[in-house]
Amino acid sequence: MPNYQGVWSLSTQFQNASGWPSPPLFQRALFAGGIEASYDNTIEYVTITSAGNATDFGDLINGPYKTAGTSSPTRGVVGGGQVTGGSPVNVIQYVTVASTGDATDFGDLTDSIRGLAACASNTRGLFAGGENASSTQLNVISYITIASTGNATDFGDRTTSVRDTSSCSSQTRGVFGGGQPSSTNVIDFVTIATTGNASDFGDLTQGRQSLAACSSPTRGVFGGGDNGSGSVNIIDFITIASTGNATDFGDLTLDRDLLGAASSHTVGLFAGGDRGGAQNIIDQITIASEGNATDLYGGRQGLAGLSSAHGGLS
Repeated sequence: MPNYQGVWSLSTQFQNASGWPSPPLFQRALFAGGIEASYDNTIEYVTITSAGNATDFGDLINGPYKTAGTSSPTRGVVGGGQVTGGSPVNVIQYVTVASTGDATDFGDLTDSIRGLAACASNTRGLFAGGENASSTQLNVISYITIASTGNATDFGDRTTSVRDTSSCSSQTRGVFGGGQPSSTNVIDFVTIATTGNASDFGDLTQGRQSLAACSSPTRGVFGGGDNGSGSVNIIDFITIASTGNATDFGDLTLDRDLLGAASSHTVGLFAGGDRGGAQNIIDQITIASEGNATDLYGGRQGLAGLSSAHGGLS
C-alpha cells in the first residue's frame, strides 16, 4: 500500500432502518489525497473491523494536502487543502461512501484554505480555521448542507485564529481543539444547528498542533500532535455535552503528528502520522474506556479526517 502524507480519512457505518443501536451492516474508512513523491488524488478504503490492505475507491478532483473531511451517513465531503505548487484551494468535493467511484464537485469554501478542520451532524457539515493563500491564520467557520450541493456559507468565528487544528462532534455540538500558532491548548465549541460564534470550552491537557480528533455521541477524543518540541503520544478526552478541561485518556502506540482519526460510535482509529518520517500504523481505542491504544493494522500516514459514523450522527 502506498505511503501518503496529508490524507483525509472518512469512516462510514450504515445501519438498518430501525436506526441506532442496530448492528452495522458494514464499517468503512476512506483515505484520500496527500503527498508521497508528489500530490496524489487517490481514494482507497478499508473495513474498520477487519485488518488488511486498502482497496481502490476512486479519485479526488485534485490531490489536496492538509485538507478536511466530514460526512453524513451516506455522503463523504472533503474541503480545502493545499495542491501542487503549494497554493491552498477552496474546492469542496464529495463521494457516495456506499459505492466506489470518483469524487464530484460540491461547491466552494468561503476562502482558499489549508490546515482546516471539519465536523458534522446528520445534515450539516462545518469547516473551521486554517490558513489562506496570504498565510493568514483564520478563525472563520463556514457550513454546508451535506445532502445538497453548493458553496459554503458563513457560520461565525472561532475564539482563536489557528491552522493545523482538529474537530469532533456530538449530534448537537461541534468542538475544535489545538492548532498553530504556539501549539495552542484552546478548545472551543458551537451548536451545529444554529449559526454564531464559538464559545470557550476548556483546554487540552497539553497544547499541540497537527493532532486528530474523533468522537462517540458523548465523548470527544484528541490524539497525537506536536507540542512545539516534537511529536507526542498523548490521548485526552472531553465530555462533549459539558464544558471543562480535557482529561488524560492514555497513549498512542507511537508519538506522532499529522495523523488522522475516524470512528464509529464505539471505536476510534488514529491513523498514520509523522515522526521524523511518515508512519503507517493505525491505532484503535474503545472510546468509552480510557486506556492505551492498540495497533490494529497497517495504514497510511499524515492523515486528517472525520467519520460518517461519528458521534455527531444519530
